[in-house]
Amino acid sequence: MASQCSLSSIFVVQSELDCALDDATTEQEKENLVQQYLKNVDEREDLKIADFQQGLEWLNTEGPLSVYKELSGKVVVLDFFTYCCINCMHILPDLHQLEKIHSVEDGLVIVGVHSAKFPNEKVLDNIRSAVLRYDICHPVVNDSDAQLWHELEVSCWPTLVLLGPKGNLLFSLVGEGHRDRLALFTEMSMRFYGGQGLLRRHAVGLKLLKDSLPPSILAFPGKVAVDNSNKRLVIADTGHHRVLVVSLTGQLLHAVGGPKSGRQDGSFLEASFNSPQGVAIKGDAVYVADTENHLIRKIDLLHKRVSTLAGVGEQGTDKEGGAMGPEQPISSPWDVALGTAGGEEDNVLWIAMAGTHQIWALFLADGKLPKGSDSKAGTCVRWAGSGSEENRNNAYPHKAGFAQPSGLAPAPHEPWGCLFVADSESSSIRTVALKDGAVKSLVGAERDPLNLFAFGDIDGKGVDAKLQHPLGVTWCSEQNLLYVADSYNHKIKVVDPKAKQCSTVAGTGAAGDTVGPEFNQSYFNEPGGLCVADGGRTLYVADTNNHQIKVSKTIFPISTDCTDAIPTRSSGTAKAPLLPKSAARKHMSAVAVSAGQTLTLSLTLTLPEGVHLTEGAPSCWTLSAEGNEWLLEGQTLMGDISDLSRSLRVSTKVPLALKTQHPSDEPSITLSVFVYYCLDSGSACLMKAASFTQPLHISYILFISIKL
Repeated sequence: MASQCSLSSIFVVQSELDCALDDATTEQEKENLVQQYLKNVDEREDLKIADFQQGLEWLNTEGPLSVYKELSGKVVVLDFFTYCCINCMHILPDLHQLEKIHSVEDGLVIVGVHSAKFPNEKVLDNIRSAVLRYDICHPVVNDSDAQLWHELEVSCWPTLVLLGPKGNLLFSLVGEGHRDRLALFTEMSMRFYGGQGLLRRHAVGLKLLKDSLPPSILAFPGKVAVDNSNKRLVIADTGHHRVLVVSLTGQLLHAVGGPKSGRQDGSFLEASFNSPQGVAIKGDAVYVADTENHLIRKIDLLHKRVSTLAGVGEQGTDKEGGAMGPEQPISSPWDVALGTAGGEEDNVLWIAMAGTHQIWALFLADGKLPKGSDSKAGTCVRWAGSGSEENRNNAYPHKAGFAQPSGLAPAPHEPWGCLFVADSESSSIRTVALKDGAVKSLVGAERDPLNLFAFGDIDGKGVDAKLQHPLGVTWCSEQNLLYVADSYNHKIKVVDPKAKQCSTVAGTGAAGDTVGPEFNQSYFNEPGGLCVADGGRTLYVADTNNHQIKVSKTIFPISTDCTDAIPTRSSGTAKAPLLPKSAARKHMSAVAVSAGQTLTLSLTLTLPEGVHLTEGAPSCWTLSAEGNEWLLEGQTLMGDISDLSRSLRVSTKVPLALKTQHPSDEPSITLSVFVYYCLDSGSACLMKAASFTQPLHISYILFISIKL
């Protein structure tokens, strides 16, 4: 694509226009200014842009479009976007409004130019899902190498570029919040070129993806929450603009809202939502982040009514808050979680306010934020985050910065006492201390608060671990582990917050919908939310782009695989020695493991000064599971001990299925060591033995789709 002009070509003249428009006091004055501007730029011959590169992938069309063929004779709005970006989502209603006012036949065509931030967003199938999820009804081109982006010198998402009917550059609008100016520029361009007879009424070959979408029970479910006491599951059926309540066996109990979007309160038959995401449940109250309505809603399951708790129904820009809920504008709430702040239990609803990159609090009863003033029930106020989009940690919550927080998980008990946050655009997991609001990093991202491109798919510790746009988190208090929907890596990961260690639980890194046979071979497609149940034995996953809820019957701990574990042999080739009564015996604390996981035991052995291992003596170790022999498939494993200069490491794989109908509640394995050594003086040789018993909390997984 040969370079012809860029946005810098109109920077000076449009800056002058923008300043004049800011000073204008009447609509007529603004129209006159734009009219004169159009006359000036239309006379220039240096403003024709390069055409779309050949071979690009197109969606919502019958084939590729050309600026100088199919789009000739049209006013064109190019929307440079990436589908992860909340700011890009915010301008979609502006574009929808334009499409309602001016049709293709009238002479207006909107083209989405998808220029990806994340590698996952370059994949056409993922863009296709986003087009369906956001109900985009105009052509979209996958500019995966951002060639047109670079040609026009676009610098940020979103950027709107308006073209005249000759492929000539007219205007650009950077960022969100330009609805009125976009409408003015578009209307005046339509008038200007329509008056010259340059607009053509021809079709451009639209073929909308949504017209061929097969029906499904769920459509892009975003989040899921469990009610353990009443054995119910709440599902944000985001693509159907509704909330479902089902039993844990999959029976549909309530369907609230849908299938069309809306923002109506009232009975279950009257109520409507617009792309709801986060859900939380306590008793008969379900709290909903009604994302695209910019509202927090409450579903009363007892009286079967829906009410609005916070928001005014339009995107807000306030970054402080403090008003009563229904009077407080908010922006794209993405998740909600119940918590406690200076009052009775669960007196506050924490809100991941993705649109303003903050964490907010909605008081359900009187309370007080850490280091804050008293708040009355109904107050909706900012808790943490300056509102700047960044990965900034700070002891003062208002000075910290988030980047599109999208998932929340409270861990109220010590030593944690925090709110875990999936900070999607920084590709990190953060914590907010419940006692003072201090914001810290847990895993992912990097130390530079302004670098929002430190993403990847790496298991590891702290900032060495890498995620890609995680959208969901859930806390397992029984195991002190945090589970993460690493959405753009199509994986479920687990984080040990004490060690700051992050490991993969399930998913291969490729999008798909295949189940097993090994846990890490199960596939997901941009999972957006998850929750734990049954004391940590069950994990529910909103597998968003697969339109399913998947449930596992296990929660995976951090992998303890070790590549340098010494080989083992079965006791079938040598008889395992019996542990003498004089042997030291140590009973370890239980650890959580999962079926199919490789467990490695590490033990460091040292001898007193003046002694050495007895050459030729049968120093050895054994691994047994008395009373639970099925753990080792009925065998006792053993191996030689010949070198004490490095740690002894013994590995075994936990069976995929139970081998007995009555396993103990806490099965265990025992590592025993038998060491023969002699005094250097040669005066005596001895044998010492010891055993180390490791209890195991084992869970078993099965991925299935809930059938409603």
